[in-house]
Amino acid sequence: MEQSTPLPTNPPTTPDSVAGSASEQSHQRTVEADELLELLGDEYTYCVFEAIVEKPRTGRELVEATDASKPTVYRRLQDLEEAGLVDSTMNIASDGNHCKQFHAVVSSLEVGFDADGFTARLESNTRPDASARAGTATQPVADD
Repeated sequence: MEQSTPLPTNPPTTPDSVAGSASEQSHQRTVEADELLELLGDEYTYCVFEAIVEKPRTGRELVEATDASKPTVYRRLQDLEEAGLVDSTMNIASDGNHCKQFHAVVSSLEVGFDADGFTARLESNTRPDASARAGTATQPVADD
């Protein structure tokens, strides 16, 4: 059984961070399926990720969209960033205030199950300079 979920491919652009579509590259990587499933199996993490997939949002917007507490949202954002599913850009307003806006960095997520257990593959569209942050290295697949 294999399930594919399409995700947004273009992070938001700001004056400080502009993604050039000609310089974007598609990267595939294999991740620990059990860790990915555990991460997205958490109700709050799933809600936060779902809201970000819908459209890029700030932390405040995520608190409102998910009805979760501010500390819960930011803990889940940290987990999603560490997993390479979410990244952020800094938005600077003309009045000098700033805030992070979070966006999904994967264009698809595939989870499969076969005789060897669960497998997961993420495909991301990232700028070459962001590939280290997005974790494009191949990692072993879970065999549980």
